[in-house]
Parts: sequence; C-alpha cells; structure tokens
Amino acid sequence: MSASGTGGLQRRRVPGSSAAPSTSWAAGAVADLDEDTPPRSHTSTPVHQENGGESRSSWDVGSSSRTRRRDGDLGNPNSPGIASFSRSGGGGQSITVTDDRGRRVAYDPRDLNDDKETNEHPHLTLMEEILLLGLKDRAGYLSFWNDNISYALRGCILLELVLRKRIAVTKDPSRRRFAVQDRILEVIGSKMTGEVLLDEALKVMKACDEPMSCSQWVDLLSGETWNWMKIGFQMKQVRERLAKGLVDKGILRTEKRNFLLFDMATHPVADTATKDAVLKRILVLLTSSSSSVHANIFYREEKADVTFRVTRALCLLCCAFAANVLENALTHLTYEARETAFQKADDIMNEFSQWPMAPQTPGGGIGAAPTAASASGARMNGTGIGEGSVLTDTYEEASMGVGVTELARAIRNDYSKADESQYEAIAGLLATLAKMDSLI
Repeated sequence: MSASGTGGLQRRRVPGSSAAPSTSWAAGAVADLDEDTPPRSHTSTPVHQENGGESRSSWDVGSSSRTRRRDGDLGNPNSPGIASFSRSGGGGQSITVTDDRGRRVAYDPRDLNDDKETNEHPHLTLMEEILLLGLKDRAGYLSFWNDNISYALRGCILLELVLRKRIAVTKDPSRRRFAVQDRILEVIGSKMTGEVLLDEALKVMKACDEPMSCSQWVDLLSGETWNWMKIGFQMKQVRERLAKGLVDKGILRTEKRNFLLFDMATHPVADTATKDAVLKRILVLLTSSSSSVHANIFYREEKADVTFRVTRALCLLCCAFAANVLENALTHLTYEARETAFQKADDIMNEFSQWPMAPQTPGGGIGAAPTAASASGARMNGTGIGEGSVLTDTYEEASMGVGVTELARAIRNDYSKADESQYEAIAGLLATLAKMDSLI
C-alpha cells in the first residue's frame, strides 16, 4: 500500500519484512496491527465526541501530544476561555488558558491550592512588620543611622520560613554538642510560599549543597562573607523590595522627596490601622498591666486563623529589638518606662535565644524534658530570670508587661503543635541576632 498524500506517515507491517520502524512512536502504534487489519491513520485527526452535552475533541492514538481542549469554539485556538490540558511523563499536569487579550498563560493547578497557606499565616510577613516599624509615618523612610536593620531583615526571612515549616534544624543526634546558633539548617518543605523574598531564599538554600548553620545563613544572605564564591547568596535590595510589596498590599504609598541635590522615593504609611496592630502586639508584651498571655489577643485583626500566634509575637519583639526599631513603638512612654521596656525586651531576648528556651521556668523550659526539680519550681544554677536587670521584685515584673514564665507557658502550647527542630531553629536565629552588635 502506498503512502497517502499526508506526508507518508502511515506505516503497516509488511509480511516477511525484516526492517523495523525507525521511530519509537511508530513501533508502539504498529505493534498491535494484524496483517488483515486495515491501516489506521497516525496523523493528528481529531475525533469529536458528545459527553453530557459537552463538546470534546480527543486525538487519535498515534498523536504524540495527548492534548484536549474544552470549549464550545474548538476551531479557534485563540478564543478566550480555551484551556488545554497536557500531562508530562512524570505525571505533572499543566493548564494553558488564553486571556481576553489573546495571550496564552500556563499554570499548574496545584499552585492554586494554597488555602491552607493563606489561612494559617497573617497578611504581613515578619520582615514586612519590622520594616513598617522602622518607617517614619509621614516621611516614609528609614533612619539613615540604622545599621542593624539590614542584617536583622535577613534573619526575619529565615524566621518566617521556619514559621511556615519550610526550614528547620537538621535532626542529627550529634547536634547537641554545638551551640544552638551553630546547628545546621535544612529545607524540609519545598513548596513555594507566594512571597518573592521567601521563595528566593528558599531556592538559594535548596541549591546549596554545603551544610550551613543558622548564623552562617544569616551572614550569607547579608553578604557578610569573605568567600567570593558565596557572594552570590546575598539577597540585594531587600528594603526596597519589601517597601514595594507593602505598596502593592495597600499599606504604604509612594512619593518623591527632594534631599538636597537628588530626589528619593519615599513610602509614607497609608494604612495606619495595620501599623497600629503591629505596635499593639509589641506593647502587649512590654507594657501590659497583666502578666498572663492569651493567644487570642494577638492577630485579632486577621481574618485567617493564624498559627503560632504567641511565637510570632515573640519573634516580632526580638527582631524589632535587634533591628533597633523598637524605640519607634515606645515614643509615647516616659523616659523611665521606656528604659524599663527596653530592659524587659533584652531579658526576653536572652531567655528565648538559647536551647532549651527559658530554662529557668517551671517545666525546665521549652524543648527540655520536665524534671522533678523544675516541676517543683526549684531554681537551676546560673543567672535567674531578670537578675541583673532593673526589675526589683515579682510585682514590678508583672506590672510592666507579660511575665517570662507566662510567656513560656503560652509558647509551650505552640510548641506542642510543631516539631522540636523548628523551635531549635528559632532559638538559633534569635541567638544570632542577639549577638549582632559584636558582629557588625
């Protein structure tokens, strides 16, 4: 039988022929043909079927691309609403749609299943909240003399990844020999978060083959390294990109201000209610009249059911203290109250930047097995909570904010819903930020 005029793509087994088809698709398509079976066309011939009133177009067996288009207008591939479904050999599925302007857009439908990601995390990330605290409301720019915020923002990125269950400390039995900030971080979840900076940092960590500790990753993302081969790990223009992200979310607006000889883009606060909510979380921890901590007092303004609320508030306070933006939240206090609040923040930072966290509290601290001595309230060797600070007695500690014991109890509830390696990573990153003054 001679080939048809469609390009000679039709093949048939010839009796006694020893020549095998040269192409793999031809071999698979012809293998089940009998000598008396009439040949089938392996060209891309569409076969229309009616299924429940829905018009579909399926391709013949010989087509190398198993693509289906669902639409009433199958003849026009550029018509809006057409979606083509294609499967790769690995089982992945992608959908290509055509928008109103005739542009074809491909996406993975699994990327849209982010309801859990949206419902468990607040509208603003940790680094956006720190930047918002550092910005002047009307001027719209950070202090020129703040050298700490750049380094602290990189730590906030890693803390946010930990809170989103993307990274954690490697579960190596020998890690106990090292300080908590020197323990190795690893990627435990590769799903993208939807936040550009977080996804960029996650890709960098996944691409790195060499194990890095908490302090090393903060240094690399900040560009604090003498190894020129690792200088590419530095995340650049973090503050500018965060400000633009807040503009997109409607929290800030963009203006231009003239500074002597040049113009500079500034970002004044447009949504003061959002910043007030961030300030309130810090003031609850530092200036509350009650020493008890309730998780529902944090992130009340969020529609989502935010997880790890108390832990997030703790990270916000410690990062604000390390980034030197905490003073902006305490401007309405008197000088004595402001100094007391700073000392309170320093005490909280020191207690929760070690492992186990807050070891002097009942229960032996977060991450430690309860012992008889800790359960009975016996003091352990070493400096106690608040010793060496301006706090003189228990009443004064309770009257100026939440107590460390109550804070540890509330965080222990969050700890029961997470993995130990995640809170080890939080302690290691907080320890890195606590020693930032000696690093810069």
